[in-house]
Amino acid sequence: MSIFTGAGVAIVTPMKPDGEVNYEAFAKLIEFQIANKTDAIIVCGTTGEASTLTHEEHLECIRFCAKQVNKRVPVIAGSGSNCTKTAIYLSQEAEKAGADGLLLVTPYYNKATQNGLFEHFKMIADSVKIPCILYNIPGRTGCNMTPATIVRLCREVENIVGVKEATGDISQVAKIMALADGCVDLYSGNDNQIVPLLSLGGKGVISVLSNIAPQQTHDICQLYFDGKTAESCKEQLRALELIDMLFCEVNPIPVKKAVNLLGMDAGTLRRPLTDMEEANAAKLEKAMKTYGIL
Repeated sequence: MSIFTGAGVAIVTPMKPDGEVNYEAFAKLIEFQIANKTDAIIVCGTTGEASTLTHEEHLECIRFCAKQVNKRVPVIAGSGSNCTKTAIYLSQEAEKAGADGLLLVTPYYNKATQNGLFEHFKMIADSVKIPCILYNIPGRTGCNMTPATIVRLCREVENIVGVKEATGDISQVAKIMALADGCVDLYSGNDNQIVPLLSLGGKGVISVLSNIAPQQTHDICQLYFDGKTAESCKEQLRALELIDMLFCEVNPIPVKKAVNLLGMDAGTLRRPLTDMEEANAAKLEKAMKTYGIL
């Protein structure tokens, strides 16, 4: 059984002006998500600025999120690293903290061969009991996991259940699903490709857009699952202008600005990320108004 189907939010980590995690604001963001039909919460991913959290902060965010959610929807914790030993530590601690599943990014900077990727992910998954979703995003990591490796991991390692596919390469995604024969739960890692990946047998999306439009992103998936493919496609296309603006600067710079524009307190960004440029912020605000959420 899949960890979740539909739209899971890659939730932002709200920060106070001094850069500390704002747990009061975090609780409000979590409640907003659940009230607006999010299907899962993915905590401490790219959008959650995991790369600039200390290990202690990282694990406390997972603990806090799991406690606040209290099993109302699945909580999936980012616990990947380019160091296998570190990823095992974070994954085991995330499991203790109450995560229902893990999201494991490919090693970055040092990269790995396909055999190295297999060993890396197998060692992490074998160290925990909860299900794991692989995360392939070569545009950030410089490391592309091939369809054959993804399918081998899902087939041979019991608790590796799927992949967040963010290559943007539909041909590669199709190859995964052709090889998988049902053993891979596929999630889009790109908000502008939800429907295309659902059409190849996808289970949903791990979404940045959901931070500001959880109901609408859920609906794109649900309409498709209900057989209303034309309506689902229409909603996907209607969101494209806003999605483009959410990625006009490095994620999560625009989405944190968008959350703030909605009157919720995402706060500031940790360096090296800086506030959104004014011209882009104005275009983002316009896109949010056109989309009907502002």
